[in-house]
Amino acid sequence: MNAFEWSMPRTLDEALEALRPRSSDAGEAPQPLAGGQDLLTVLKDGLARPSRLVNLKALPGMDRLELRSDGLRIGALVKLRTLEEDRRVRENFPGLAEAAASIATPQIRNLGTVGGNLCQRPRCWYFRSPEIVCLKKGGTECYAENGESKYNAILGGGPSFIVHPSDLAPMLLAFGAQVDLAGSRGRRSLPLESFFTLPAQDVRRENVLLPGEILTAVRVPASPAAARSTYLKFKERGSLDFALASVAAAIELGPLGEVRAARLALGGVAPVPWRVPQAEAFLAGKRVDPGVAAEAARLALQGARPLGKNGFKVPLAQALVRRALVKLAA
Repeated sequence: MNAFEWSMPRTLDEALEALRPRSSDAGEAPQPLAGGQDLLTVLKDGLARPSRLVNLKALPGMDRLELRSDGLRIGALVKLRTLEEDRRVRENFPGLAEAAASIATPQIRNLGTVGGNLCQRPRCWYFRSPEIVCLKKGGTECYAENGESKYNAILGGGPSFIVHPSDLAPMLLAFGAQVDLAGSRGRRSLPLESFFTLPAQDVRRENVLLPGEILTAVRVPASPAAARSTYLKFKERGSLDFALASVAAAIELGPLGEVRAARLALGGVAPVPWRVPQAEAFLAGKRVDPGVAAEAARLALQGARPLGKNGFKVPLAQALVRRALVKLAA
């Protein structure tokens, strides 16, 4: 880990100023620090050598969770444990509480933040290895494509086949969430779906954050589907593990049990949280039974292109989609 300056701003403007690169900086651009659960491993792995760390923990209001008439506003510094345990979240956005509870261990959830979970770097072992210069680190090859690909992408991959590690992202995507960003050029809001980037767009990055820009809040709109939501995740270990595959589902049912609206997103299978609009469209107007759930699951994985060692993710993800739909329709 390289030496770096330490900054402890008290306002958002001070933080943005501290994140601005200076000609005197020795090293890469400054980086923001929230819970630090991913950033510290990134520094130890030599993936980043910032000249300055800017601690965001003292910024007022960024750790606030608010339930409003138009939905839920989640400050970027809200702890994962808060999402897991907050009664308002559990009652109105149960899938979000389930997604938060699925992350790592209680100790990590007590420190990790919503913004950090959305902005964490990929866990691909080729990318994380200090000895390997893969495509994402400026090399010429994605070694997972023809190598150890068990944990890599089956959808949306190429030229890199990383998967996005966030558990909150698929659920927030299924809710149609928006993110608020702030930087030296001003503030902007955009759909969470537009926040993440595929390797084909820029192989070196995973989101649209500009240098010196930070995520300040996530806004989840109120909807009937939000209260009928779930997050199912399959992982190898019972604790402290990332998803081999996951599904976030939110559906609105009519008076006869028919699906009025459905939103599905997959995790652990693509470089971004992966919406499946073809499956959503198929569900509209139908009552969910095992046959309908199975066809929706098939459509959700249509177009999957497994690598040499991760073909198991197709039936695994399909099983999770089926279970999620049957659970929500019950």
